[in-house]
Amino acid sequence: MFRNFSRLNKSILNPSNIRKLATAAPPGPQVSVLANGLTVASQSVPYALTATVGVWIDSGSRSEDSKNNGVAHFLEHLAFKGTQTRSQRDLELEIENIGSHLNAYTSRENTVYYAKTLQPNINHSLEILSDILTKSSLATNAIDRERDVIIRESEEVGKMYDEVIFDHLHAVAYKNNSLGRTILGPIENICSLQRNDLVEYIKENYKGDRMVLVGTGSVNHDELCEFANKSFGHLLKSKIPNVFGQPKTIKTHSFPDFNSDEIKIKESSLPETYMALAVEGTSWNSPDYFTALVCQALAGNWNRSVPVNNGSPGIQIAIGTGHHGEPLANSYMSFSTSYIDTGLWGMYITTDGIENYKLIQAILNHWKELKKGMFYKHQFETAKSQLKASLLVSVDGTTALAEDIGRQMVNTGKILSPEEVFDSVNKITEDNVVDWFNKKLGAGKLAIAALGNQVDTMPSHKEICNEMVRYN
Repeated sequence: MFRNFSRLNKSILNPSNIRKLATAAPPGPQVSVLANGLTVASQSVPYALTATVGVWIDSGSRSEDSKNNGVAHFLEHLAFKGTQTRSQRDLELEIENIGSHLNAYTSRENTVYYAKTLQPNINHSLEILSDILTKSSLATNAIDRERDVIIRESEEVGKMYDEVIFDHLHAVAYKNNSLGRTILGPIENICSLQRNDLVEYIKENYKGDRMVLVGTGSVNHDELCEFANKSFGHLLKSKIPNVFGQPKTIKTHSFPDFNSDEIKIKESSLPETYMALAVEGTSWNSPDYFTALVCQALAGNWNRSVPVNNGSPGIQIAIGTGHHGEPLANSYMSFSTSYIDTGLWGMYITTDGIENYKLIQAILNHWKELKKGMFYKHQFETAKSQLKASLLVSVDGTTALAEDIGRQMVNTGKILSPEEVFDSVNKITEDNVVDWFNKKLGAGKLAIAALGNQVDTMPSHKEICNEMVRYN
């Protein structure tokens, strides 16, 4: 593609044409709020022939209690099983006939329903989404059929050990808080949830001021607002007005104090040991949000099966000092997970070795180096570049763009442009990073979850926390 660059782009490089291209840049996101509090956010993409439209709900498993944990995910399954005006078969045929694709997912803090559709069918797709969200039939026979499906899904998730470890990590870090519960809920809840539980959850959480209708691609903002008012205008507001990006006033949203503790599950049948170590991270609205992401990129990732890795050289050296020179780990991945009022930052590691004591020591040595600023200038700049690239890739395409806009609105109450994001990242200094590492890694508070055949070769939680403090 680049061989004819100079020949093909002479006209583009002409100053007058540069001005023309600049004026053709897409407008920024448009945001409106309806009388019932429902927010409409859109981003038009020039020349797009398709659109992604969907509803982001400021409610997920965190909005549940111990008795109905799993209900938000259960509702997601029932969404496409029929409404008061359409049977499941009617829904499937109608969606297929207009060439749209519907999808949905549930997270700890959000529930999302969206459609990828051709431009002429935007309103039709939104009407179907409205029908699904506000007029779901929730038939008893459909509920009973779906129990088995969700139980099988739960069994499959139980074999995905990265998912299992992070569920255990949340349970440890957010003990006795709704944020520590799983999204699918326990099997006993899946078996016992009844139609009334689903109806009550909808009444409590599916409010106008807890929803954002998002449209990206070939969309018109005024038309979206008009349709949103027609199809979602009947939804009520919360009794206490909801503010996006702020803790909810409902009883399940108590502040989640970070709990420094561990869970180790011995499972001799597993070929590997899976572990996650996390300190308290940053919330979506924290002024250190992007600093934590730069720190994550600087901590790096590594996998012994991948020839080229972007892991920190310090830890790559450390993990290569096991028995017979073999790596102490099979892989490690740094992560930074944010919620409205808290977050988790740490490392996820897999290993089949028996030298987990030495492995943990290598991780702690790596953290010690980061706290002391023992990294090169080019490593710091590379971490920032990698973060900016990943943020840019995350908005490539109408669906990814809709996801970014919806996520930002419900979690922060605002939408940052790529330029604003890049500016925030560019302003982060090495001192900012070192200060953040010392604040978080030097507190001596750590949540640990481990599962596998060699958990008993790990140092104790107390030993690890003491070592973290000793390294200050």
